[in-house]
Amino acid sequence: MLGWALTFLIVALVAAALGFTGIAGTASSIAQILFVVFLVLFLVAMIARAVRGQPPV
Repeated sequence: MLGWALTFLIVALVAAALGFTGIAGTASSIAQILFVVFLVLFLVAMIARAVRGQPPV
């Protein structure tokens, strides 16, 4: 998931550098959404692991 967010971030940066503002805006929005989803899933996994009594990695 984090890999996809980074991919869309790179696409957004390249598109912005080349002047494709519509594509850059869309790609950056997708990257932001994927990054937030990744963070939420990461936190859920950490909380679930702590509830089961296993120490954090």
